[in-house]
Amino acid sequence: MKLPVIKHLTSFITTNDEDFVIETIETLEAITEIQSLKDVELDVIGELISNMYGALEVHKMIQEGIPQKEALNNFMQRVLRAIDS
Repeated sequence: MKLPVIKHLTSFITTNDEDFVIETIETLEAITEIQSLKDVELDVIGELISNMYGALEVHKMIQEGIPQKEALNNFMQRVLRAIDS
């Protein structure tokens, strides 16, 4: 996951609508079912999907009143704790 990408996507959600990101995730997930995709292509799609889910989580925290910087930091700390487990 890349924090600058999540931050940018969070701004996109705020400006537009989270439905755009949700529909994009669904589209990318459908594309992963193509048998001829190479591992590197699946890795890129997976990274994009992860960043989009992250942006949705951060956006949710912002809607709950948490400042953007704090929401981003909290999210990344959760990710790092999950990786360390």
